[in-house]
Amino acid sequence: MSVTIEHVATATDDARTLIGELDAVLHADSPPENRHGYSVDRVFQPDVLFYIARMNGEPVGCGAIALADGYAEVKRMYLRPHARGKNVAQAVLDRLEVEARVRGTKRLLLETGDNRDAAIRFYERAGFSRCGPFGPYLAMRPSAIAHSVFFEKHIG
Repeated sequence: MSVTIEHVATATDDARTLIGELDAVLHADSPPENRHGYSVDRVFQPDVLFYIARMNGEPVGCGAIALADGYAEVKRMYLRPHARGKNVAQAVLDRLEVEARVRGTKRLLLETGDNRDAAIRFYERAGFSRCGPFGPYLAMRPSAIAHSVFFEKHIG
């Protein structure tokens, strides 16, 4: 099995499809005010780096980092079900961490839903620890982040 992690700078068909699949999952069990994922248009902005994971050339997942003042936020992490359990998510996260570190970032932060048990376990195994809200989440109504779990990892 060959896994590659490819930087994608524009909204390709593969990028749109993967983000659409992730949105469908999130829309199925999260109310609108509790969804904090970036739209396709927002992903392809200068302050966001987006990556597609490929297994044997097939797009199977994605992830991004949004660069902010003093940290990078992990965004749009998703793997198709058949690619899970094969270390692909870890390969994506490793690439995001490297890219953040290269840009001088010392902290990776992220938000996920409290109903995302597999994601929570994954991030904890990857060295993230729980933290409080950060950045844009600080200005949100409490109801908008009531089901959010925040994580950080020091990488510098």
